[in-house]
Amino acid sequence: QVQLVESGGGLVQPGGSLRLSCLVFGSRFSIYDMGWYRQAPGKQREMVATISSGSITNYADSVKGRFAIFRDNAKNTVYLQMNSLKSEDTATYYCNQRAKWNSPDYWGQGAQVTVSS
Repeated sequence: QVQLVESGGGLVQPGGSLRLSCLVFGSRFSIYDMGWYRQAPGKQREMVATISSGSITNYADSVKGRFAIFRDNAKNTVYLQMNSLKSEDTATYYCNQRAKWNSPDYWGQGAQVTVSS
Protein backbone atom coordinates (compact mmCIF):
# COMPACT_ATOMS: atom_id res chain seq x y z
CA GLN A 1 0.00 0.00 0.00
CA VAL A 2 1.56 3.24 -1.18
CA GLN A 3 1.05 6.18 1.16
CA LEU A 4 2.28 9.76 0.87
CA VAL A 5 2.39 11.83 4.05
CA GLU A 6 2.99 15.58 3.83
CA SER A 7 4.17 17.82 6.63
CA GLY A 8 5.53 21.32 7.16
CA GLY A 9 2.61 23.51 6.20
CA GLY A 10 1.44 26.44 8.27
CA LEU A 11 0.95 30.18 8.52
CA VAL A 12 3.79 32.45 7.42
CA GLN A 13 4.13 36.16 6.76
CA PRO A 14 4.78 37.49 3.25
CA GLY A 15 8.47 37.20 2.46
CA GLY A 16 8.89 34.26 4.78
CA SER A 17 9.91 30.66 4.13
CA LEU A 18 8.51 27.19 4.66
CA ARG A 19 9.71 23.71 3.80
CA LEU A 20 7.24 20.99 2.93
CA SER A 21 8.18 17.33 3.26
CA CYS A 22 6.53 14.29 1.72
CA LEU A 23 7.43 10.89 3.13
CA VAL A 24 6.50 7.96 0.90
CA PHE A 25 5.68 4.53 2.27
CA GLY A 26 5.32 1.27 0.38
CA SER A 27 7.02 2.39 -2.82
CA ARG A 28 10.29 1.95 -4.66
CA PHE A 29 10.61 5.68 -4.23
CA SER A 30 13.83 6.21 -6.18
CA ILE A 31 12.40 5.05 -9.52
CA TYR A 32 9.45 7.43 -9.55
CA ASP A 33 9.08 11.00 -10.70
CA MET A 34 7.66 13.13 -7.91
CA GLY A 35 5.86 16.45 -7.83
CA TRP A 36 4.23 19.14 -5.77
CA TYR A 37 0.90 20.59 -6.82
CA ARG A 38 -1.34 23.16 -5.20
CA GLN A 39 -4.97 24.15 -5.20
CA ALA A 40 -6.33 27.45 -3.97
CA PRO A 41 -10.02 27.91 -3.11
CA GLY A 42 -12.10 28.20 -6.27
CA LYS A 43 -9.19 27.35 -8.53
CA GLN A 44 -7.97 24.26 -10.33
CA ARG A 45 -5.07 22.22 -9.06
CA GLU A 46 -1.83 23.35 -10.66
CA MET A 47 1.70 22.00 -10.94
CA VAL A 48 4.22 23.76 -8.72
CA ALA A 49 7.37 21.70 -9.21
CA THR A 50 8.42 18.25 -10.35
CA ILE A 51 11.55 16.20 -9.99
CA SER A 52 12.38 13.15 -12.05
CA SER A 53 13.92 9.93 -10.80
CA GLY A 54 17.17 11.36 -12.15
CA SER A 55 16.63 14.63 -10.22
CA ILE A 56 15.77 16.77 -13.23
CA THR A 57 13.54 19.57 -12.00
CA ASN A 58 10.78 21.64 -13.53
CA TYR A 59 8.96 24.64 -12.05
CA ALA A 60 5.88 26.69 -12.69
CA ASP A 61 6.81 30.16 -13.89
CA SER A 62 5.13 31.68 -10.84
CA VAL A 63 7.57 30.02 -8.42
CA LYS A 64 10.83 29.97 -10.39
CA GLY A 65 13.66 31.45 -8.39
CA ARG A 66 11.69 31.22 -5.14
CA PHE A 67 10.91 27.52 -4.68
CA ALA A 68 13.18 24.50 -4.87
CA ILE A 69 12.24 20.82 -5.08
CA PHE A 70 14.69 18.15 -4.04
CA ARG A 71 14.63 14.54 -2.98
CA ASP A 72 16.45 12.24 -0.59
CA ASN A 73 16.08 8.69 -1.88
CA ALA A 74 17.66 7.26 1.26
CA LYS A 75 14.79 8.76 3.27
CA ASN A 76 11.99 8.16 0.71
CA THR A 77 11.26 11.87 0.98
CA VAL A 78 10.71 14.73 -1.43
CA TYR A 79 10.89 18.33 -0.25
CA LEU A 80 9.65 21.70 -1.39
CA GLN A 81 11.61 24.65 -0.07
CA MET A 82 9.52 27.80 -0.44
CA ASN A 83 11.18 31.20 -0.04
CA SER A 84 9.97 34.76 -0.55
CA LEU A 85 6.40 33.60 -0.07
CA LYS A 86 3.56 35.73 -1.38
CA SER A 87 -0.11 35.86 -0.50
CA GLU A 88 -0.90 34.25 -3.85
CA ASP A 89 1.04 31.15 -2.75
CA THR A 90 -1.72 30.43 -0.24
CA ALA A 91 -3.15 27.02 -1.12
CA THR A 92 -3.32 23.39 -0.16
CA TYR A 93 -0.16 21.70 -1.39
CA TYR A 94 -0.25 18.09 -2.54
CA CYS A 95 2.58 15.64 -3.04
CA ASN A 96 2.35 13.35 -6.06
CA GLN A 97 4.06 10.15 -7.10
CA ARG A 98 3.66 10.02 -10.87
CA ALA A 99 2.19 6.93 -12.51
CA LYS A 100 4.72 4.56 -14.01
CA TRP A 101 4.28 1.23 -15.79
CA ASN A 102 1.29 -0.40 -14.03
CA SER A 103 1.47 1.83 -10.97
CA PRO A 104 -1.09 4.67 -10.87
CA ASP A 105 -0.71 8.23 -9.63
CA TYR A 106 -0.65 8.54 -5.85
CA TRP A 107 -1.46 11.69 -3.87
CA GLY A 108 -0.90 12.85 -0.35
CA GLN A 109 -3.62 14.25 1.87
CA GLY A 110 -2.52 17.86 1.38
CA ALA A 111 -0.74 20.44 3.51
CA GLN A 112 -2.21 23.90 4.04
CA VAL A 113 0.07 26.86 3.41
CA THR A 114 -1.27 30.28 4.32
CA VAL A 115 0.72 33.43 3.59
CA SER A 116 -0.70 36.37 5.46
CA SER A 117 0.35 39.24 7.66
